[in-house]
Amino acid sequence: MRILFVHPNYHSGGAEIAGNWPPAWVAYLTGALRAAGFDDLHFFDAMTNDLDDEVLRARIAALAPDIVGATAITPSIYKAERVLQIAREVRPGAVTLLGGVHATFMYGQVLPEAPWIDAVVRGEGEEIMVEVARAVAEGRWPAARAAIRGLAYLEEGRVVATPAAPTVKAIDALSPDWSVLEWEKYTYIPLGVRVAIPNMARGCPFTCSFCSQWKFWRDYRIRDPKKVVDEIVELKEKYGVGFFILADEEPTINRKKFIAFCKELIEREVDILWGINTRVTDILRDEDVLPLYRRAGLIHVSLGTEAAAQLKLDLFNKETTVAQNKKAIQLLREAGIVVEAQFIVGLENETAETLEETYRMARDWAPDLANWSMYTPWPFSDLFRDLGDRVEIFDYEKYNFVTPIIKPQAMDRGELLDRVMNNYRRFYFRKALFSYPWSGSGARRRYLLGCLKAFLKAGFERKFYDLGKVEYWGPQSRKTVDFGFDATRRRAADTAVEWQTTQNRRSKAVIPAELMACGGGRQQMAEDQDGTPPPRVAFTRGGPRAEA
Repeated sequence: MRILFVHPNYHSGGAEIAGNWPPAWVAYLTGALRAAGFDDLHFFDAMTNDLDDEVLRARIAALAPDIVGATAITPSIYKAERVLQIAREVRPGAVTLLGGVHATFMYGQVLPEAPWIDAVVRGEGEEIMVEVARAVAEGRWPAARAAIRGLAYLEEGRVVATPAAPTVKAIDALSPDWSVLEWEKYTYIPLGVRVAIPNMARGCPFTCSFCSQWKFWRDYRIRDPKKVVDEIVELKEKYGVGFFILADEEPTINRKKFIAFCKELIEREVDILWGINTRVTDILRDEDVLPLYRRAGLIHVSLGTEAAAQLKLDLFNKETTVAQNKKAIQLLREAGIVVEAQFIVGLENETAETLEETYRMARDWAPDLANWSMYTPWPFSDLFRDLGDRVEIFDYEKYNFVTPIIKPQAMDRGELLDRVMNNYRRFYFRKALFSYPWSGSGARRRYLLGCLKAFLKAGFERKFYDLGKVEYWGPQSRKTVDFGFDATRRRAADTAVEWQTTQNRRSKAVIPAELMACGGGRQQMAEDQDGTPPPRVAFTRGGPRAEA
């Protein structure tokens, strides 16, 4: 039996300006299938190879697969639906499957709008995919659908969802098949080397209402640091990977395991550079071990500072202050680590003054890199539901952090984009002239110059922030910017969204809906805890304090 996976051809001008990212999901699925005895496995990376519909159609027809599977985050959902529509047209007898975070929670909307999808795989796919493949191979499909946990499908026009499948408990036993990827295609532009995106953990021990990570992965499971390093060594030695970014939303959340991971990299002399995304509070907590992190190869930390003005910090309910953000950036730079400050902009109360404040704070805090991301509420989060009529765009293809989804009361979307671009222009012009060329020698300087190269390349090609697609050419064009929203797209009914998920935890408490951004949770994990939520901890000017 022949199985094909396809990564949809979606581009937004966001993170991909730094290079082509290897889709790890397909390595984990093919690894699980190979372990179960399936070996006729294929993968088309339509995104990296920029395959249009006609090329994809011809390749699927030539391969003649028995199962075609695709994945989708929210902005790529329509591209994924189209992939499976093409598969149905050229291979009517093939079983079409859709997985990923969007379909997991929005299957009630996805299946009626894309009835050519035979089933949605909800949540982690390794074990579910093996069950589906066995059912198809043994001729038990589609009758077997009702007995397989973690599926959703249409039956006589009605959406049916089977009970949720259990999460994968033995994550250290998972063996991804990295050979399925075309590694020569995945290059990290700042360093000119191959890039990988392994992870240390699945899920998050906390349940912030703005986030999708804990909802999708459900319970928090952290891997053995030695196993993670084994995987990185394999990626480096077998596939030529020269840089990696940990996929975790916050890999430092478990300080004990993260330190063990760094020590393992040092002791085994892996000698590879890498990056992470984490929170200001974790950096302040880890001040004493930041030099250790750098010795382990950590070169890039993206900090979820989120807002510049204290007013915005309070709105996001971030337990950090302006002074703490500045301190964390200073600590990272002193440790020789490139630091990127993340700013979330585009809320309904955004003004020209608040955007200017983010620029002034970026200048004052002096991060090496700065990124202004448009606020994007996930349509299956509790926060999205609570925002109500304030969300007026339901074209999910634009839910990509570079398109203004929420319209500020004080400006139109074109002006918002223009002022964000003005922040980028000023910030990186100064860095290019007065900072990067004089940033010492060695890896840090080379890395910064490489980042500048990536920005210039994306700007010249007009791929950055999708500027070419929206016809933005500078301040003179802000009145004519066209974001191309599909006005025919409608909000999903609340009954078509799976808002709740089973939690395999002792604590069932869910943090109320709050305006926060990724990495914005207020909690800290105690060093001796792996998966059970610890007491909540807030950061104040005087340091951490336990909350009742």
